[in-house]
Amino acid sequence: MTTESRQDDLPPEKPGERSPLDNVLGGVEAQYHEWEHQVREANERIDQAAGRPLWQAIAVGLALGGVFLVALLVSPLLFGLFAGTLLVFAVVELVGAMRLGGARLSRTLLSLVSLGILAGAYFYGGDGLFTTLFAGIILIASGRTALMVQPRARTGVARDIQQGWFVLMYLPFMGSAAVALRLSDGGAWWIFAIIIIVVSVDTSAYAVGRSLGRHKLAPTISPGKTWEGFAGASVAGAIAGVATGTWMIDVGPWWGLMIGGIVVVTATLGDLLESFIKREVGVKDMSSVLPGHGGVLDRLDSVLPSLAIGYLLYQFLG
Repeated sequence: MTTESRQDDLPPEKPGERSPLDNVLGGVEAQYHEWEHQVREANERIDQAAGRPLWQAIAVGLALGGVFLVALLVSPLLFGLFAGTLLVFAVVELVGAMRLGGARLSRTLLSLVSLGILAGAYFYGGDGLFTTLFAGIILIASGRTALMVQPRARTGVARDIQQGWFVLMYLPFMGSAAVALRLSDGGAWWIFAIIIIVVSVDTSAYAVGRSLGRHKLAPTISPGKTWEGFAGASVAGAIAGVATGTWMIDVGPWWGLMIGGIVVVTATLGDLLESFIKREVGVKDMSSVLPGHGGVLDRLDSVLPSLAIGYLLYQFLG
């Protein structure tokens, strides 16, 4: 008997009747949709708590971190180009925020001066850094004074000059210190160690602060920061400092512990400083150039002062 004849002998399925396989597949499909719904709800809760698309932020952060590591470890020139690119973005963001507050500052001039300071650090190390910074201070003051030929630019001169100097001290001076450190013997590992400590501090402060935070650290500047988060950051910074000090930069556990404690302070103050600037000018993020993160400066606020201190510590311990 052929297969076709056997199939013809089978009784037809009744309307609405489902086979056991259909029931299993239907159950799997229903479970999948239920799981998908739960994941979407969980992601929405996470994004709402974080204040930004978290998974997008993680992806962008990993990509940026990968580029940073390649630039850091391949060559000082590549690291200098990478630092210069971030520096220009950060200067443009900060100057744009200050202009919202009425400051008369040139993005172009401050970007060029900042790159000049970075170049001085790259070619001549610490001496070049301080020399070009001094020249930039004079240039910013002279340029703003020259604008006084326009009657409408004769007010707020001292304020604009001071803010221009602040930009130079905050961004190119600190950022160029990292470039000078990269040129030093073993400097790449010092930079890597500082970044590890900063990431540990920031991550722990956020995680502990979100889960256990009750007492505000600086409510008028950054309401989200708590003393509990700072305590968590201190523990993480100490652990990361001891680990990197022992196995990465070879200064020993006690100096590593000291470096970790110092970076906890610099990272926290850097974060609070940027929060203060944003609160003063009334913006949530410096820009939206980094999806899920905001602006470049939003990612460098803790890193810049920590690397600058790292450069000074290297002069003493390296």
